[in-house]
Amino acid sequence: MGNGKSCDLHEDADGMSSGTSLREGTWQKIQLPVIPDRRGNLTAIEARQQVPFDIERVYYLYDVPGGSERGGHAHEALQQLVIAVSGSFDLHLDNGRDREVIHLARSFYGVLIGSRVWRTIDNFSSGSVCLVLASMPYAEDDYYRDYDKFMRVQNRG
Repeated sequence: MGNGKSCDLHEDADGMSSGTSLREGTWQKIQLPVIPDRRGNLTAIEARQQVPFDIERVYYLYDVPGGSERGGHAHEALQQLVIAVSGSFDLHLDNGRDREVIHLARSFYGVLIGSRVWRTIDNFSSGSVCLVLASMPYAEDDYYRDYDKFMRVQNRG
């Protein structure tokens, strides 16, 4: 259901956003800040700055076998920021009305995912790492793991 707060969105020439806004059933591609340095670049992510929520959980997917799929669920309330910090993968998003596949391959781009968005991740490159920042701690009762049930809930709303 989201937290009811939003920030301004600012799209660059690539259609990526540098601000944030998140509503139920929505997602937004964002560009994270990069601090360039000859010794290596730095990207920092702060709660209520690059993400419109307090970060309550951080996890990452790695060593995903070729041909495997992750995700395959939606959340009732949880919001997330998904980033390919290494390698690449495809993020499939579906809110019951709109669908999009986003290829993530740069560590300074991410996708903010609002609540009630079905997500599946596949096409992992060798050595890829998928970092996820979440607005809530793990709670099994926040998950929709059955797509048909998720669609019934979406169609009622």
